[in-house]
Amino acid sequence: MMVNEYPLVQVITTLPTPIPIRQVLPNPPEDLLPVTNSSKEGISQQEGWLPITESRKGSSITAAFHLLSSGIGIQALLLPVALANLGWVWGIVCLVLAFAWQLYTKFLLVQLHEPGPGTRYSRYLQLAIVAFGPKLGKLLTLFPIMYLSGGTCVMLINFGGGSMELLFKTLCGESNKFTEAKCFIVFTCLAIIVAQLPNLNSMAGVSVLGTLTAITYCTLLWVLPVAKGRQDGVSYSPPEAESEMARVGNALNAIGMIVLAFRGHNLVLEIQGTMPSNTNHPSQKPMCRGMIVSCLIIAACFFPIAIAGYWAYGNPYGTKIPANGGLLSAFSEFHKQKTKKAVMVIIYLLTLVNSLCSYQIYAMPVFDNLEFKYISKKKKPCPRWVRAAIRVFFGVLTTFIASAVSFLGSLGPLIGGIALPVTLAYPCFMWILIKKPRRYRAMWFLNLGLGCSGIILSVLLVAAAVWKIVDKGIDASFFNTNLQPILKPKS
Repeated sequence: MMVNEYPLVQVITTLPTPIPIRQVLPNPPEDLLPVTNSSKEGISQQEGWLPITESRKGSSITAAFHLLSSGIGIQALLLPVALANLGWVWGIVCLVLAFAWQLYTKFLLVQLHEPGPGTRYSRYLQLAIVAFGPKLGKLLTLFPIMYLSGGTCVMLINFGGGSMELLFKTLCGESNKFTEAKCFIVFTCLAIIVAQLPNLNSMAGVSVLGTLTAITYCTLLWVLPVAKGRQDGVSYSPPEAESEMARVGNALNAIGMIVLAFRGHNLVLEIQGTMPSNTNHPSQKPMCRGMIVSCLIIAACFFPIAIAGYWAYGNPYGTKIPANGGLLSAFSEFHKQKTKKAVMVIIYLLTLVNSLCSYQIYAMPVFDNLEFKYISKKKKPCPRWVRAAIRVFFGVLTTFIASAVSFLGSLGPLIGGIALPVTLAYPCFMWILIKKPRRYRAMWFLNLGLGCSGIILSVLLVAAAVWKIVDKGIDASFFNTNLQPILKPKS
């Protein structure tokens, strides 16, 4: 296998003594080693052709906005549902543990971006191939990463298109002629136009807008219910279950909602890849600053949403509106008639713009991979028309899936459970394999324990999702506009 099949792994031919490369990295597979004298220049050149690493002028500020835009999203609106199934104590405990766990794995990914002098891994798949080997690395991470990118874009089309439909319905009333399908098409057209920005670093302004809209609508959706007071008859006792198995399944699904709300780990290496780095000034320090700031802001959004939403609606909220739009649907159902039209328009507009901005960040790894296929074959950068065609193709494909596979959201917990190790388990295992800490020491036990726990949790969440599908069934209808996809707001 020629080196150009993995052109994104930067290899240098000399390293500062006295640090030999075998002490820094594990033995790389033969197909990752240079085979020509000009491999270093060729790899650097190809890095400059791809949208993730085309511009390395990022900073801790742009990294923080990218992390926030990808980290605060529609999944956070389901956190009150999780607390409704777990209760106050266990819900908050699980929320704190999930936040600390994902913060630690993000820190590991930042450290693994540059595990040795002169080596950078700017893509999650690239790092997994080095850690686990070409075959196992692809087997473990290729599908989850593609789902976390493409699948998230499909959900954003559902949510953004649904928000646009509600926006027009609020403005135009019964005379509204914008159907769900039309809103999906309009949303996709807007997304394709924004996607013509050339690279991830040029998306910094988009991420700023996405961050501001996300923080604003998350704040509104917990401040307004608190200001209006609790609903009548709110109860905080555990919801009744048909059987013990159903109770366990509900608890596991609630834990899955909490864990999957913390997203964006598949983008950490890519975001760090937009930052400059050299021996004297590695990218780890500014990336850590941006990551810490972003995680603190995410916590400041997630914890009030979960606690205030559960306080305002209690268990009836969790049982009556389990999946369609989360807190947004609850607010629309209980408070829309008592809320000014202008406020509802602002909320729907904010969720629409945020979905549009988040779409760009999650689509970027797919754009990068498709352009890599082109330059690997043509040995030249993508012309502007090819880059535009790739982004139009992806937009049309995700819109088709969102419209055709209406029940895809019902499989979200199942596929999310399969992809969970990308967030909680694989970073720990990759740190052990690449950094090679001394066995039976604290860091070795910590990462091994967290990695194994992440795999076990993933298996439990998949089992709970399968049980729910078998117990409740699934309406596998294609092009069925009457279905309510998961995380689509409803009026």
